[in-house]
Amino acid sequence: MTRVRIDLFASLDGYTAGIDPSSDNPMGEDWGRLTAAYTATRTFRKNIFGDTSGDGTTGVDDAYAAAFFEGVGAEIMGATMFGLHAHPDDAAWKGWWGDRPPFGTPVYVLTHTAPRPSIPMEGGTTFHFRSAPIEDVLAEATEAAEGQDVRVGGGIGTALDFLRAGLVDELHLMIAPIVLGRGTRVWDDLAGLDLTHTVKTEVAESGTIHVTFTR
Repeated sequence: MTRVRIDLFASLDGYTAGIDPSSDNPMGEDWGRLTAAYTATRTFRKNIFGDTSGDGTTGVDDAYAAAFFEGVGAEIMGATMFGLHAHPDDAAWKGWWGDRPPFGTPVYVLTHTAPRPSIPMEGGTTFHFRSAPIEDVLAEATEAAEGQDVRVGGGIGTALDFLRAGLVDELHLMIAPIVLGRGTRVWDDLAGLDLTHTVKTEVAESGTIHVTFTR
């Protein structure tokens, strides 16, 4: 049965990044601090950077990183995560994921600039661009997933839209042991999520708190 999954990063005080995004830091200047434990894992280094040396951390953080890549049949993301805002008028722009994006599935990009032609990439990823309501895009992605899960990626606005609409079966939150005091608040308008979902917590060797909400 297809589930809808989201993985998010947050600080101890409930913020994700979003301050002063740039071409070097498209997710905001605090993004590196929030994701440090995740990007240090062996799984991330292998799946994103193609590092087969075996370097990288193992343990709890790596187990969650491995789960992130498992059982996904389709992806939904916002225009910022794809990188449309970087080159909005360049019809040849294929996003900032390189020639072989790490998804390997159909990816549905939510953007007001749709319709745009789909972009097939190496490794099985095809980017499709949609401006329809999120429920309609989710239905299309669910069909494309063929029984596997649909993962909703960033940015945070896209993730919160799906959460507030009650469409998410599993939310995995990686809470970094840092205090930001700025950024985008994660929990606004999500009161009662602990009543509709079962909550599990686990602390990694890095100090990262992994909180999972499962319907």
